[in-house]
Amino acid sequence: MKEKALHNLSDQELLDKAKALKSYTTINTFLIGIMIGVVIYSVFAHTIGLVTLIPLVLIYKLADRSKEYKEVNRLLHARRLK
Repeated sequence: MKEKALHNLSDQELLDKAKALKSYTTINTFLIGIMIGVVIYSVFAHTIGLVTLIPLVLIYKLADRSKEYKEVNRLLHARRLK
């Protein structure tokens, strides 16, 4: 099933989506912090290579998810639900 466009969601669906994305954001922030620590450690240990590149790619993918969270919050404010 295709996911509805955000602007087509009902108020309750939008609130549910915001709640789910908030928990994802908390987990993603924690994971990004761990991966930044791995990158910093690998730079100081002079082991720049795959151990450094994999966390950087994952950080990019996790940070990209925050765009959807910002869009949901913008819609919530526009509809005066938050």
